[in-house]
Amino acid sequence: MKSLRFISAEALVSNAEFARKNLGVVAHDLFPLLFKASYLLEQGEVIHDLVENWPLFDFNMGKLLGATLDYEEDLSYRTCSVCLESCLTGLRDYVLNQSSPYMKKLKVVDLTGIKDVEIQFCKCKKTMGRWARTQLLSELCSALPVYLQQAQCNPHTFDVSINVLIDLFVTERNYELVVQALLKKCSCPLKICCVAFRSDNLTLQKFFYIIKLTDPSWLRKLEIVHNVHLEMEHLEMLFNSIHFPLLMSLTLPARTFNVQRFTATDEQMFTNIGEKMGEMTQLTELNISFSILTGRIQKLLSPLKTPLKMLDVSNCSLNHADMAFLASSFHANHLEALDLSGHNITELYPSTFFKLLSHCSSVLRSLTLEECNIQDTHVNMLILGLSPCQKLQEFKFIGNPLSSQALKDLFTFLCELPMLKNVEFPVPRDCYPTGITYPIDDASVCRFDHQKYERVAEELNLILVQANREDVKASTPLFGSYDAAVQETNNELGAYLIKSFKETLEKFTSSFNKIS
Repeated sequence: MKSLRFISAEALVSNAEFARKNLGVVAHDLFPLLFKASYLLEQGEVIHDLVENWPLFDFNMGKLLGATLDYEEDLSYRTCSVCLESCLTGLRDYVLNQSSPYMKKLKVVDLTGIKDVEIQFCKCKKTMGRWARTQLLSELCSALPVYLQQAQCNPHTFDVSINVLIDLFVTERNYELVVQALLKKCSCPLKICCVAFRSDNLTLQKFFYIIKLTDPSWLRKLEIVHNVHLEMEHLEMLFNSIHFPLLMSLTLPARTFNVQRFTATDEQMFTNIGEKMGEMTQLTELNISFSILTGRIQKLLSPLKTPLKMLDVSNCSLNHADMAFLASSFHANHLEALDLSGHNITELYPSTFFKLLSHCSSVLRSLTLEECNIQDTHVNMLILGLSPCQKLQEFKFIGNPLSSQALKDLFTFLCELPMLKNVEFPVPRDCYPTGITYPIDDASVCRFDHQKYERVAEELNLILVQANREDVKASTPLFGSYDAAVQETNNELGAYLIKSFKETLEKFTSSFNKIS
């Protein structure tokens, strides 16, 4: 529902020329209302002028676009390119505006509330993702000091200082530009304050250099993801050389740890890393997927002084001792998101797994059990374990050998979870040819009876409809869930992989020629 105030704001900003001419007589407390109305209608010129003349002390995108009394719809999921570009150029022109510096009250701009999602509803259909936002802000911050030096600006313009909180996304392609912007932070009125940092396709040398430039004292989330070859000794070096006082979330690259190759030196290094993580008193989210941690989870997690709320240990080759520790640790009662994909939980450690599930059931919001060899005979046990999880919002279990009937039984139960919103379920086993083995390799994952699958999917959806649970989204993403960051940079990621493959072939050919 829209309030009369919001409807009036829409009417005003729908006439861009009229609205821009009359901003000077608009009450200051109406600027947030006009901003959201302009964003909804994609009135880029009005957005630019609103930001350029922003009369308040702070500008928080998440709050401005989130649900309000005047308009309940949350617009922070719209990463509309027209709106966001107008917003950022308006911020630049706020600095350059020749109005009296005493009229410029803005001190903090928070861009971290923008959320990148798969489906966009903006009319222009052009989005500006996290990488592109990093790119544009860096361009503006690099050019601004140069322009101020060349132009005859009001001397007090140099006194303007605005902290711009942003989630930076740095790859090889935008690295130099971001570095340039960070180096000019002292001379630029717009001060980039990196709250979250994601690094893909970057050499270790460049990663270590730029992470220090970001000012780690601001950092709350650190993601070191694809094609950053961070190994255990580099991680120890990172923690020894840089202090992260506010870090809440840490994602490490695949295979950062491999206990199968541990020497005595590695064991001590591993212990040191655990102790360094224990010093991060704000750390509540940890993603260490695709490492080999067999028998070492306790050594890594026991130094932590605050309980984890999110833990991703998918494909980490956990053994019974690891699961027993997790089930009995103080983390268990606080886990809101848990990913145990790639572990045969029903065969290797069913009792400890369900003990862990029982302990976190009162707070658990997201559970991922992909490729866990959950079969038809395990469904009743799984239902029993999930029954207390009344706050569960997301359940992902693709890649498990479940039949159509087992999925129907499970969906009938899932309808009873009141807060459930998203389910990712596997292609039924009976849709694949006889003799298919699990986990299914990439070459065979699409070789199923698509017509039969569609019929089963319709039946599962009907179960939701008959239970009045149309609010639950059910899908089968064969190649994993949507990742906005990967989607935005997939061309660069693909080019990097091809380059790496080519270099590997060249090394192999060279070695082969030497032998022959």
